[in-house]
Parts: sequence; C-alpha cells; structure tokens
Amino acid sequence: MILGVLGGSGLYDFDGLSERREEEVPTPFGPPSAPITSGRIGTTRLLFLPRHGRGHRFSPSEINYRANVFALKTLGAERVLSVSAVGSLREGLAPGQFVLPDQFIDKTWGRAATFFGAGVVGHVGFAEPTCAAFRGAIGAAAEAGGRRVHDGGTYVCMEGPQFSTRAESQLHRSWGADVIGMTAATEAKLCREAEVCFALLALVTDYDAWHASEAAVSVEAVVAVLRANVAGAQEIIRRLGDHLAGAASCGCARAAAHAVITAPDAISAEARSRLRLLHGRDP
Repeated sequence: MILGVLGGSGLYDFDGLSERREEEVPTPFGPPSAPITSGRIGTTRLLFLPRHGRGHRFSPSEINYRANVFALKTLGAERVLSVSAVGSLREGLAPGQFVLPDQFIDKTWGRAATFFGAGVVGHVGFAEPTCAAFRGAIGAAAEAGGRRVHDGGTYVCMEGPQFSTRAESQLHRSWGADVIGMTAATEAKLCREAEVCFALLALVTDYDAWHASEAAVSVEAVVAVLRANVAGAQEIIRRLGDHLAGAASCGCARAAAHAVITAPDAISAEARSRLRLLHGRDP
C-alpha cells in the first residue's frame, strides 16, 4: 500500500522511515513544492511532500497544488492524507485537538483547482469530498495510540494569507462551520479528480478571531501549538498502515470514470496525454 502525506505548517519532514530516498518528479504543471521523500513504515510505502516547500517558502496561494497531487499519483499513491493546521470555530474544538473534517466550504479564488480544462471539460462528484473509509482508518489509528480525534465537521477554506477578521470569523460560525484553513479544499478537489482517496487530519492551533476570552490568532501562537502536536500526527501516521489493510472499499479509484463531457474527437492531444498520465486511460 502506498500512502501519500501532504505536510503542512510545522510538519516539514517525517522521521523514522526505512529505505529513505528523495525523488524528483516532473509534472505537466511544473515542479511540486519539494522533492518527495519516499520510505517505508512497516509494510506501508510512504510518500511525504511538504506543501509549503522546505523552509516554508510558498504561501497558500502560491502552492502548486496540481503538481503536488500529480506527483504523488505518479509515484503510485492510492491515498493522500493532508495534515493541516486549522483555526477552531467551535468552543468544543480546543487548540491541541485533532479533527477529521468531512465537508468543505471553499472560498478560495486565486488558484488552479482542476486537472480538466485546456481542451477537455470534466465534472466529478464532490458531495462527499473526503473518503469515509480512509477517515475511519485514521480514526482507528488515533484511537489505538490513545489520542482523541473528532470525526466529522465542516472546514472553511479561505484564500489567505491573512487570517480572518472578527466579522468573517463570526460569519463562518453562523454557517455552522467547525474549522478554518487555507489549503485542504483545493487538495481534496484535485485528489478526487486524480482518483485517489483523500482525508484531512486537521490540527487545531487557535480559536481564529471569534473567541471573546482568547487572543486572536497569531503566527507565534500557531507555531507553539504545532510544535506540541506534530509528534502526535506522526504517531497516527505510523499506525495508519495497520488499519488501512482492513479498510472498507470505496469508489474513489473510479471517481473520474464518467467525468468527461467533451466529445472524444474534440479533445486536444495535450489534454488527452495529460489525463492519460493521471488516470492510466484515455479520457
């Protein structure tokens, strides 16, 4: 089993891999954020990619999301776990806790979020944007390690890089959202189009800007909480392989099978080649 991991703020590397090596992966969309670290944890081959690059060089709007997902798929990733820092929009989701969101509200506007276009039109189903079977395995791995994870919740994906205003934070709460971040909805959309299972392990670092008795979010506060919780995220990932082996089946691997609406004879050669590399078949 091959597991891709997209590391976020605070998770720039993964310790304890055997057979460790780095792989440079060219893609039709340019280079990914960094070379992919490949290695093994037990029977699981892990592909680790820090989405912000080494040294945290790319803002959420500058990340080459398409190249990142395409590179992981090229190396055989069957599932992609996004590890991401989030702000809490709920009293019961305190800094230091973990959440497995199952829904997104996408407010981003300045980034490429599809492998279709440029000669071919395609639409994938996205009503359930994360893989329930994959999420269940992550929850089981967390429980086995004695760590509580909140299963389910709505993630607001904002463009950034600025944090929310208080008015925005209150608005998002009124929508019934649970956490807020800047990257995961884009990754989820691309993983669905790439036909890989996607799940998000969200690390709560702050209360965004809505909480009356807590200071508004700051980089210093986020980093302090992340340092205390990155080890917990890595431990969940180390245990994950044992639980993925018995995970329920899902339809993610054929999510784009009937997505293309463009007439076959109207699809450009470039688009046909691009999607053949992604899906292993002609569109």
